[in-house]
Amino acid sequence: MKPFSHWTLRYLKNRIGTLYYEKAYPDCPWLTRDANEILASYLKKTDIGLEFGSGRSTIWFASRVRKLTSVEHNDNWAGNVSEMIKKANISNIEYKYGHKDKKDEEGGCSEYVKVADSFDDNSLDFCLVDGVCRDFCALKAINKIRPGGVLIIDNVNWFLPSLSYSPNSRSIKDGPKGPAWVEVAKEIDNWRKIWTTNGVWDTALFFKPCNQNS
Repeated sequence: MKPFSHWTLRYLKNRIGTLYYEKAYPDCPWLTRDANEILASYLKKTDIGLEFGSGRSTIWFASRVRKLTSVEHNDNWAGNVSEMIKKANISNIEYKYGHKDKKDEEGGCSEYVKVADSFDDNSLDFCLVDGVCRDFCALKAINKIRPGGVLIIDNVNWFLPSLSYSPNSRSIKDGPKGPAWVEVAKEIDNWRKIWTTNGVWDTALFFKPCNQNS
């Protein structure tokens, strides 16, 4: 694919619309607008959540739930987010720096991914996967999310097949991106799904069945 082959009139329109939304709502997560609106209605003050990849979403989630654990792999960015948390004066965030060993090509055994191991199965109301090692983070999160809880995967079109027209989307023919994503797709196949897009990237919400205990 040519580097700028996706720069169609439709993409430019969507890109401008996305930039306008981000400027108009500077406190909202870098997810799609539809995903943010759904989550704003879904989240409860009693919820416990985990996010892989910190940023604007960290303060936004923490202000809506009882407790949030946030994991970051980039030490420079972690410093910036730590300042954001301090200025917001929010105390219900457990902020962690999880090292991602560059020698660990797959990342499944990295400190970053292993943060999920500190949670009991069926204990999380939601998990946002929006950082490195997304395939392994998603796999780890599946058993940690309670029945009725939600797994949120940002830029999901890069990893799981769909009919999305966002750039770099994987087609149905392409299938999931790699063995770990194949396993993720299999595990969440029967989960209720809301797939959102802004034409630039996609965010999907997968709701764990209430009759599923693991």
